[in-house]
Amino acid sequence: MQVLQVQLEVGPDPAEVGRARRWARSRLVGSGIGDDEPLAETLILLISELVTNAVVHTGCPAVLRMLFGGGGGAGEAGTVRVEVADASDCPPRPRHAQGEDTGGRGLELVDGLADRWGWQREGAGKQIWCEVDRGAPVAAAPAVREALPKVVVQGGEVCEPPSCVFTNVPGLA
Repeated sequence: MQVLQVQLEVGPDPAEVGRARRWARSRLVGSGIGDDEPLAETLILLISELVTNAVVHTGCPAVLRMLFGGGGGAGEAGTVRVEVADASDCPPRPRHAQGEDTGGRGLELVDGLADRWGWQREGAGKQIWCEVDRGAPVAAAPAVREALPKVVVQGGEVCEPPSCVFTNVPGLA
């Protein structure tokens, strides 16, 4: 089986999360995953959560890797693996957000959206990874949808994630 791997170094600045999303979206299109496919939106959300966790919770630079297994053509089976490695040796700590909490949903989202996820030591730090099987139906589980907060966008409109998380929220493009 042929595997294509691409990677991006991410600085320890929260603004880097948006750059990582834009970079990842272009690599998804290059791998045959259409920009408007639900799989692409799911992968971008997973990437955003893992990169955000690395940048916010470690304050260290990170490396984002995407590995595309299988044939690589549009609609072909295979697995997309996302890895985020950082220099912190602290293991990920899943939290459970309550009501209006503004944090604590990241790993719950990863758990609900990815087919598999985990972490392992990498050098002096760690790597957190998740995998999504191409060709499998992509839909947020009801528990994941409930964990997502409503997002208020400009003009007072309210929309439900994931449809507006990356398209209508200023500063998150």
